[in-house]
Amino acid sequence: MVGREHWRERRVPLHTIASRRMKLWAGVTDNHWYKFLSEGSFDEVNFWQPSGRAPFANLPAGTPFLFKLKAPNNHIAGGGYFVKFSTLPLPMAWEAFGPKNGSSTFKEFDKRIRGYASGTGATLEIGCNVITQPFFFEWKDWIPLPNWPKSVMQGKIYDTDAEDGAWLWNEVQQRIQMAEIQNLLGEPQAEYAAGPRFGEPFLTQQRLGQGAFRVLVGEAYTKRCAITGESTFPVLEAAHILPYEMEGPHRVSNGMLLRSDFHKLFDAGLISVTPDLRVRVSASIKENWHNGKAYYRLHDQPLTVIPEHLSERPDPEYLRWHFQERFVGK
Repeated sequence: MVGREHWRERRVPLHTIASRRMKLWAGVTDNHWYKFLSEGSFDEVNFWQPSGRAPFANLPAGTPFLFKLKAPNNHIAGGGYFVKFSTLPLPMAWEAFGPKNGSSTFKEFDKRIRGYASGTGATLEIGCNVITQPFFFEWKDWIPLPNWPKSVMQGKIYDTDAEDGAWLWNEVQQRIQMAEIQNLLGEPQAEYAAGPRFGEPFLTQQRLGQGAFRVLVGEAYTKRCAITGESTFPVLEAAHILPYEMEGPHRVSNGMLLRSDFHKLFDAGLISVTPDLRVRVSASIKENWHNGKAYYRLHDQPLTVIPEHLSERPDPEYLRWHFQERFVGK
């Protein structure tokens, strides 16, 4: 059995990173999106864009991502921490994030996106900025940005080495820290999570939500099934190796991108993957259903798709657990 210590999530108090140089992204925010999400309680949100183009290049995971409202509200009204940018068909973005897209129903979400997007195709690809640990300021705590250039339509980078960036990050920190203090004193304030580490350690140490898990696993496997190489993205699903209900984390190393039928068989223990990344197919498929040729041809074959980065590959401990505890007919 995999021990809890193996995937324990670690958080870093905000003051421990306050003195580091960093960059901040201030993204122009749909006011309706902000209002809807600020009235709820979410562990992550999808800061969507009607086009599939990222407004920035190589933004590191863990970068503070601030919500700059549209005019006439030229203010920073909250933020979160950037995880990943990806593109998803509109229905899959809703499937992954649901109300975390900033709308209560898919119909409303679809209408809002199409109000921005050009073209009327049945399936739209939208840009998805996955933001974890979102925080929202009360109206009285919004941070004014009176000199925001009118030509900036999507967002801009601030650097804490520059005067304006240092001032803005300090203002954000003060509001987060005040909210944390008020929580400790029992004031009825929304909960604000402590800021994460930035850069490479972020994705392996932070608690990610279900939507972020789906996006990250999809990107790690280049939107192809790990077992078959299938690239028809709507039929691909992010599978947990150690189930989430058994405290398996939303972490890329605890996931694989699988075609939907393989996902079901994997969860049922009729297919497994060994720690050396070879497929195993249970004899129970043939014994119970007198079929399964399409699956047995893959028995003992190596995975077709393996993530490029070592940190994103299936953790051998999770795979060992699945093969020993879940797989039927070893």
